[in-house]
Amino acid sequence: MATERWTVGSYLAKRLQEAGIRDYFVVPGDYNLVLLDELLSNRDLQMISCCNELNAGYAADGYARATGGPSAAVVTYSVGGLSLLNAVAGAYAEDLPMIAISGGPNTNSEAEWEYLHHTLGEVDYDYQREMFARVTAEAVTIHHPSLAPVAIDRAIDTAMLRRKPVYIEIASNIAGAPTSAPVPRSFARQPNSDPNTLATAVAQVSEFLNAAERPVLVAGSKVRAGQAERSLRGLAATSDYAQASMPNAKSFFTEANPNFMGIYWGPVSTPGCGEIVDAADGLLFVGPVFTDYTTTGHQLGFDPGKAVMVHPTSIQLGETHFSNVRMDEFLDALADKLTPNNGAITAFERVRTEPSTSEPNAADTPVTVRQLFARVQKMLDEDSTLLVETGDSWFNGMETNLPEGTRFEIQMQYGSIGWSVGASLGYALGNKERRLISCIGDGSFQLTAQEISTMIRYDAKPIIFLINNGGYTIEVEIHDGPYNTIKNWDYAGLIDVFSAGEGKAWGCKVTTEGELDNAINTAIDHNGLCLIEVQIDRDDCNVNLLRWGNQVARNNGRPNRCR
Repeated sequence: MATERWTVGSYLAKRLQEAGIRDYFVVPGDYNLVLLDELLSNRDLQMISCCNELNAGYAADGYARATGGPSAAVVTYSVGGLSLLNAVAGAYAEDLPMIAISGGPNTNSEAEWEYLHHTLGEVDYDYQREMFARVTAEAVTIHHPSLAPVAIDRAIDTAMLRRKPVYIEIASNIAGAPTSAPVPRSFARQPNSDPNTLATAVAQVSEFLNAAERPVLVAGSKVRAGQAERSLRGLAATSDYAQASMPNAKSFFTEANPNFMGIYWGPVSTPGCGEIVDAADGLLFVGPVFTDYTTTGHQLGFDPGKAVMVHPTSIQLGETHFSNVRMDEFLDALADKLTPNNGAITAFERVRTEPSTSEPNAADTPVTVRQLFARVQKMLDEDSTLLVETGDSWFNGMETNLPEGTRFEIQMQYGSIGWSVGASLGYALGNKERRLISCIGDGSFQLTAQEISTMIRYDAKPIIFLINNGGYTIEVEIHDGPYNTIKNWDYAGLIDVFSAGEGKAWGCKVTTEGELDNAINTAIDHNGLCLIEVQIDRDDCNVNLLRWGNQVARNNGRPNRCR
């Protein structure tokens, strides 16, 4: 920045830039306006103005996924911050280093016993920080400019180290106050493993796995938090083990590899994959999280006594725990000690079920979900990302075979419907080199549809398949009722509404396979956002959603055993 006068706000801007952020997502309000002015003084950052705070948070979520680094959302106090809270909670659940920034009341207001607008009507103005403290790794309030540099640096450092959101609140009369110049520093460090514990863990785990006849390597979602995807793939290559992904770890392995069996997801696993994993005499789980969703109502069948659990900073082998061991360092060291073994993949080849292919029908045949995703499959290449919303798109997305380099994004731990619209905005801006294909159900879309206008405004270029089947399909299969039916919209028509004569967005509605093919051809060649509304029968859904929904409903409905 050209100026030598540093303020709290410009200091924060410089630190965001140094942490690797290029774009930050904003909704203005009177408590953050001076802060926004200071952020705008940094010409290396771009402000992205969103329609509401929840969407800004979802956009920051998608941005962190796209870049692999931190993201930032800036809102006003209370009415803005509490709207942002849900998205920050999702980022916490999904291990994303989001920096949530809020303007705050004037530092004199509480001392002078002032009642303030946008608040709870009580003279107690720490409640927002207290709420964010439950869904962030660190929550700080800055009330003095001399304390700002240390607090800002510590918060960003915590986000990078723990791969979790942090919260920074800056009082409205502090954002423009002078403070220290930012001394250049890095935020990319990671603590090293304890060398003795690491060596012991590698020795014992390698001995256990080398004694197995049919070992299997399974990836879980915490690989992202451990920043260990490169190490995981390296271990997979050298070990020659059979490989499987838990559903929220799809794309962490190279699916084109002949040792990749598919998705390990209890009763809805890839055919043959679940049986091989459950029968394995040596399991190496890397970053697993066993929730009701990832296990289909806790229906996994492997023997815990035959499994090694690798977490971001610890290892578990039987009853033995090894702490202060970094996931990537452990995997790198283990790769040199494992004896290559393809026993499990040989067994899988004997039971493998080749996926059925969906051949196109006549051009006037009504579109089905199967035919839609068969065409999505053909669109995927090394430069594309498939992002799927909570619902039937989860299950259809799982069945796609990702070419080398294709990325896959899902919010399975938190599962907040509507996430995908804002996340598509953030992802598309965070990595403009990749073609983003988003599959979104109509019910989810209605929660956050406004951010289509922001995509148009900032020339984000995703291809969005809006699946219109008249309701919340995933909720129908868990527990149906009239509340799962929604009011229909002219979704394709919203492109004209949100564009208002500006931008390059294009939208259309399709009902037949021929119309879908024509729409996809147009979208591939179009230089702008594309929204293809695909009208689907209400009862047309993936069969695995039916199985999964039944198991999750059964788990939710267990009788009360508390006394």
